[in-house]
Amino acid sequence: MQTIGLIGGMSFESSAVYYRLANEMVRERLGGLASAELVMHSVNFEEIVAMQKAGDWNAAAARLGDVALRLQAAGASCILICTNTMHLIADQVASRLSVPLIHIIDETAKSLKAAGRKRPLLLATRYTMEHGFYADRMKSLGVDVRVPDADDRTIIHDIIFNELCAGKVLDSSQAKLMEIIERERANGADSIILGCTEICLILDPNRLPLPGFDTTAIHAKAAVDFSIGEVRSEKTEAA
Repeated sequence: MQTIGLIGGMSFESSAVYYRLANEMVRERLGGLASAELVMHSVNFEEIVAMQKAGDWNAAAARLGDVALRLQAAGASCILICTNTMHLIADQVASRLSVPLIHIIDETAKSLKAAGRKRPLLLATRYTMEHGFYADRMKSLGVDVRVPDADDRTIIHDIIFNELCAGKVLDSSQAKLMEIIERERANGADSIILGCTEICLILDPNRLPLPGFDTTAIHAKAAVDFSIGEVRSEKTEAA
């Protein structure tokens, strides 16, 4: 089993979900008391948020790049940035590594295409919805991402940062998100990307009016696939 490296803390609410999912998936596949080989570096999210607000993405890339190198030095065989938004600087981080960075957008696009979905609605932070990095990368992979209008983007962003990142899950906010989904379904969306790793705390992808794609679960699964690939091959050879 290869070691997974997690860059967490953005926020720690979703990082805890990554940790739980990775371990549950390994146990489910390997049985017994099997658990994931992983190392996590949790950053101070307040510092990262300040960089986001200032638009200082180069500083954020430098910070997360340093963290990624520490994880690599600690024995990680792959790196995950446990947040959609910070994939804005994922290529800068990856360029400093000698191990692969498992990209959340690429893995989500694979899942969408496998399900035959081409027009997903993206629910995410304002940075993810409004910067071109997410939609552009998806488009290059054959997926036409839809984003809500400006007012709805503000609602979603505020729910994420003011509530979900603070551990607050409100029924009233869930209702607002469902209203946005219904509007965009009428506009032609054929699926939903839960494109912030906190969104899964308030929306169940299996209880939406359109097929839901939980990027946290998709990303964690890709890491586990990578990690236990060697275990699978060893078992096959032994058999």
